[in-house]
Amino acid sequence: MTSAASTPKGERRRAALISAAAELLVEGGFDAIRHRAVAERAGLPLASTTYYFDSLDDLIAAAAEHHARSELARGHAQLERLSTEHRGVDNLIELVLDQLLGEDPDYEAVLLRYERLVATGRRPYLRPLMRTLAGELRELLTQIFARSGVDIDQRRLDQLIALVDGAVVNALIEVDPDPRAAAARMLRDVLG
Repeated sequence: MTSAASTPKGERRRAALISAAAELLVEGGFDAIRHRAVAERAGLPLASTTYYFDSLDDLIAAAAEHHARSELARGHAQLERLSTEHRGVDNLIELVLDQLLGEDPDYEAVLLRYERLVATGRRPYLRPLMRTLAGELRELLTQIFARSGVDIDQRRLDQLIALVDGAVVNALIEVDPDPRAAAARMLRDVLG
Protein backbone atom coordinates (compact mmCIF):
# COMPACT_ATOMS: atom_id res chain seq x y z
CA MET A 1 0.00 0.00 0.00
CA THR A 2 1.28 3.47 -0.90
CA SER A 3 1.28 6.06 1.87
CA ALA A 4 -0.21 9.48 1.13
CA ALA A 5 3.24 11.07 1.59
CA SER A 6 4.62 9.12 -1.36
CA THR A 7 1.82 10.00 -3.76
CA PRO A 8 2.40 12.84 -6.25
CA LYS A 9 0.07 15.08 -4.21
CA GLY A 10 1.86 14.10 -1.01
CA GLU A 11 5.27 14.79 -2.53
CA ARG A 12 4.07 18.21 -3.73
CA ARG A 13 2.76 19.06 -0.27
CA ARG A 14 5.94 17.88 1.42
CA ALA A 15 8.02 19.92 -1.04
CA ALA A 16 5.83 22.98 -0.42
CA LEU A 17 6.37 22.63 3.34
CA ILE A 18 10.14 22.30 2.90
CA SER A 19 10.26 25.30 0.59
CA ALA A 20 8.18 27.38 3.00
CA ALA A 21 10.39 26.35 5.93
CA ALA A 22 13.52 27.20 3.91
CA GLU A 23 12.14 30.67 3.17
CA LEU A 24 11.44 31.20 6.87
CA LEU A 25 14.94 29.97 7.70
CA VAL A 26 16.48 32.56 5.38
CA GLU A 27 14.26 35.33 6.70
CA GLY A 28 14.46 34.69 10.41
CA GLY A 29 16.75 31.81 11.27
CA PHE A 30 15.87 28.52 12.91
CA ASP A 31 13.50 30.08 15.45
CA ALA A 32 11.28 31.30 12.61
CA ILE A 33 10.47 27.70 11.65
CA ARG A 34 7.35 26.77 13.60
CA HIS A 35 4.63 24.36 12.54
CA ARG A 36 2.00 27.09 12.20
CA ALA A 37 4.28 29.52 10.34
CA VAL A 38 5.39 26.85 7.87
CA ALA A 39 1.85 25.63 7.22
CA GLU A 40 0.59 29.18 6.70
CA ARG A 41 3.47 30.03 4.35
CA ALA A 42 2.84 26.85 2.35
CA GLY A 43 -0.91 27.43 2.30
CA LEU A 44 -1.54 24.02 3.86
CA PRO A 45 -3.38 22.83 6.98
CA LEU A 46 -1.42 22.96 10.23
CA ALA A 47 -1.66 19.18 10.64
CA SER A 48 0.27 18.67 7.40
CA THR A 49 3.54 19.60 9.10
CA THR A 50 3.24 16.72 11.57
CA TYR A 51 1.84 14.39 8.94
CA TYR A 52 4.79 14.75 6.58
CA PHE A 53 7.53 15.21 9.21
CA ASP A 54 8.14 13.18 12.35
CA SER A 55 9.21 16.26 14.32
CA LEU A 56 10.01 19.93 14.04
CA ASP A 57 13.70 18.93 14.00
CA ASP A 58 13.05 16.84 10.87
CA LEU A 59 11.36 19.80 9.19
CA ILE A 60 14.21 22.14 10.18
CA ALA A 61 16.79 19.69 8.83
CA ALA A 62 14.89 19.35 5.56
CA ALA A 63 14.68 23.16 5.26
CA ALA A 64 18.39 23.61 6.01
CA GLU A 65 19.33 20.97 3.45
CA HIS A 66 16.96 22.40 0.83
CA HIS A 67 18.37 25.89 1.25
CA ALA A 68 22.00 24.74 1.25
CA ARG A 69 21.50 22.53 -1.79
CA SER A 70 19.90 25.46 -3.63
CA GLU A 71 22.95 27.59 -2.84
CA LEU A 72 25.30 24.81 -3.93
CA ALA A 73 23.35 24.42 -7.18
CA ARG A 74 23.74 28.16 -7.86
CA GLY A 75 27.46 27.79 -7.16
CA HIS A 76 27.78 24.85 -9.54
CA ALA A 77 25.89 26.79 -12.22
CA GLN A 78 28.30 29.69 -11.70
CA LEU A 79 31.22 27.25 -11.98
CA GLU A 80 29.88 25.84 -15.26
CA ARG A 81 29.77 29.34 -16.74
CA LEU A 82 33.43 29.97 -15.88
CA SER A 83 35.99 29.52 -18.56
CA THR A 84 39.25 27.84 -17.62
CA GLU A 85 41.61 30.76 -17.37
CA HIS A 86 43.59 32.81 -14.96
CA ARG A 87 41.37 35.60 -13.76
CA GLY A 88 42.17 38.64 -11.73
CA VAL A 89 42.27 38.44 -7.94
CA ASP A 90 39.20 40.68 -7.60
CA ASN A 91 37.10 38.39 -9.81
CA LEU A 92 38.26 35.32 -7.90
CA ILE A 93 37.48 36.99 -4.57
CA GLU A 94 33.94 37.79 -5.75
CA LEU A 95 33.43 34.17 -6.84
CA VAL A 96 34.65 32.88 -3.47
CA LEU A 97 32.51 35.35 -1.52
CA ASP A 98 29.45 34.42 -3.59
CA GLN A 99 29.87 30.86 -2.30
CA LEU A 100 30.70 31.73 1.31
CA LEU A 101 28.37 34.69 1.85
CA GLY A 102 25.77 34.34 -0.86
CA GLU A 103 25.15 36.72 -3.68
CA ASP A 104 22.99 39.11 -1.62
CA PRO A 105 25.39 41.75 -0.24
CA ASP A 106 22.73 43.08 2.16
CA TYR A 107 23.93 43.36 5.78
CA GLU A 108 20.84 41.56 7.13
CA ALA A 109 21.26 38.65 4.69
CA VAL A 110 24.87 38.12 5.80
CA LEU A 111 23.91 38.50 9.47
CA LEU A 112 21.15 35.88 9.16
CA ARG A 113 23.51 33.53 7.34
CA TYR A 114 26.03 33.67 10.18
CA GLU A 115 23.31 33.42 12.82
CA ARG A 116 22.20 30.16 11.15
CA LEU A 117 25.77 28.85 11.11
CA VAL A 118 26.28 29.60 14.80
CA ALA A 119 22.84 28.30 15.78
CA THR A 120 23.67 24.97 14.14
CA GLY A 121 26.04 24.34 17.06
CA ARG A 122 23.03 24.14 19.39
CA ARG A 123 21.29 21.63 17.13
CA PRO A 124 23.34 18.42 17.24
CA TYR A 125 20.94 16.70 14.82
CA LEU A 126 22.12 19.12 12.11
CA ARG A 127 25.85 18.53 12.55
CA PRO A 128 26.20 15.49 10.23
CA LEU A 129 24.25 17.31 7.50
CA MET A 130 26.29 20.48 7.93
CA ARG A 131 29.58 18.56 7.78
CA THR A 132 28.45 16.92 4.53
CA LEU A 133 27.37 20.25 3.05
CA ALA A 134 30.59 21.95 4.17
CA GLY A 135 32.59 19.24 2.39
CA GLU A 136 30.58 19.81 -0.79
CA LEU A 137 31.14 23.56 -0.50
CA ARG A 138 34.89 23.05 -0.09
CA GLU A 139 34.93 20.85 -3.18
CA LEU A 140 33.06 23.53 -5.15
CA LEU A 141 35.52 26.20 -3.97
CA THR A 142 38.46 23.98 -4.92
CA GLN A 143 37.00 23.65 -8.42
CA ILE A 144 36.48 27.43 -8.67
CA PHE A 145 40.11 28.03 -7.72
CA ALA A 146 41.28 25.38 -10.22
CA ARG A 147 39.16 26.82 -13.01
CA SER A 148 40.63 30.22 -12.15
CA GLY A 149 44.17 28.92 -12.59
CA VAL A 150 44.97 28.79 -8.86
CA ASP A 151 46.02 25.56 -7.17
CA ILE A 152 44.87 25.37 -3.57
CA ASP A 153 45.20 22.58 -1.05
CA GLN A 154 42.65 21.76 1.65
CA ARG A 155 44.67 23.38 4.44
CA ARG A 156 45.00 26.66 2.55
CA LEU A 157 41.32 26.63 1.62
CA ASP A 158 40.35 26.10 5.27
CA GLN A 159 42.55 29.06 6.20
CA LEU A 160 40.85 31.29 3.64
CA ILE A 161 37.39 30.25 4.83
CA ALA A 162 38.40 30.98 8.43
CA LEU A 163 39.77 34.36 7.35
CA VAL A 164 36.48 35.26 5.66
CA ASP A 165 34.48 34.06 8.66
CA GLY A 166 36.61 36.10 11.04
CA ALA A 167 36.42 39.23 8.89
CA VAL A 168 32.65 38.93 8.58
CA VAL A 169 32.06 38.30 12.29
CA ASN A 170 34.27 41.27 13.20
CA ALA A 171 32.42 43.46 10.70
CA LEU A 172 29.09 42.34 12.16
CA ILE A 173 30.30 43.18 15.67
CA GLU A 174 31.35 46.63 14.47
CA VAL A 175 27.99 46.95 12.72
CA ASP A 176 29.89 47.47 9.49
CA PRO A 177 27.29 48.12 6.80
CA ASP A 178 29.31 46.03 4.36
CA PRO A 179 30.75 42.83 5.88
CA ARG A 180 31.33 41.48 2.37
CA ALA A 181 33.71 44.36 1.63
CA ALA A 182 35.57 43.64 4.89
CA ALA A 183 36.02 40.00 3.86
CA ALA A 184 37.07 41.05 0.34
CA ARG A 185 39.77 43.34 1.78
CA MET A 186 41.17 40.49 3.88
CA LEU A 187 41.17 38.07 0.95
CA ARG A 188 42.79 40.65 -1.31
CA ASP A 189 45.61 41.11 1.20
CA VAL A 190 46.22 37.34 1.29
CA LEU A 191 45.63 36.44 -2.37
CA GLY A 192 46.93 39.60 -4.00
